[in-house]
Amino acid sequence: MPEHACAGEAAGDSPGYTAQKENYAKRLRRIEGQVRGIAKMIDEDKYCIDVLTQISAVNSALQSVALGLLDEHLGHCVSHAVAAGGEEADAKLAEASAAIARLVRS
Repeated sequence: MPEHACAGEAAGDSPGYTAQKENYAKRLRRIEGQVRGIAKMIDEDKYCIDVLTQISAVNSALQSVALGLLDEHLGHCVSHAVAAGGEEADAKLAEASAAIARLVRS
């Protein structure tokens, strides 16, 4: 099984977020547009607070995507690994804990 695959993916299963893949892609394209807008604001010498407000909005949007993906990971990959037990469960729980720690720090 690949290093970061969910339990069952080696057998051809999809990642846990597959059902929401198009929604995530749309949200990320919207965020990409927001980031381009921020770059344009900088180019146009817009007011600092307005730029910071848009940066905050992008950060919030990315955080929302990250939390959605984390929820999908916990509900799919981690729950499957825990059901299987053993070292795979321990590894997936540690991986999820590390991901949560990264999100909290950001």
